[in-house]
Amino acid sequence: MPPNLSGYYRFISQKNLEDYLQALNIHVVLQKIALLLKPDKEIEHLGDHLTVRTLSTFRNYVLEFQVGTEFEEDLRIVDGRKCKTIVTWEEEQLVCVQKGEVPNRGWRHWLEGENLYLELTARDAVCEQVFRKVK
Repeated sequence: MPPNLSGYYRFISQKNLEDYLQALNIHVVLQKIALLLKPDKEIEHLGDHLTVRTLSTFRNYVLEFQVGTEFEEDLRIVDGRKCKTIVTWEEEQLVCVQKGEVPNRGWRHWLEGENLYLELTARDAVCEQVFRKVK
């Protein structure tokens, strides 16, 4: 049975964000801004329906989806693209595959204790972010 990810999570750390942003061909000015941000995550998890809010002082991003159902994701706020997205459970990890212009694009979320991990991939770049549950 997958874990319930509901909660509010405060940013703790990240590794390799710059490589990930370069793999997405994000403009260098936006890369510099993104590297300064410490986004929080708010997740509502009700059965197979999830809403994931990434919250920062620069820009917020809301992703709402049904696990196992492919949908068109509008990532223009992130990198100017759209893609076909599907999110599934692989044991206790929530795994997202984003099909579009950028190969090997996606992410996975999982819990370890009070920490929420996010692994972002694009091309051969891998970024890991860690968040701590606060409520």
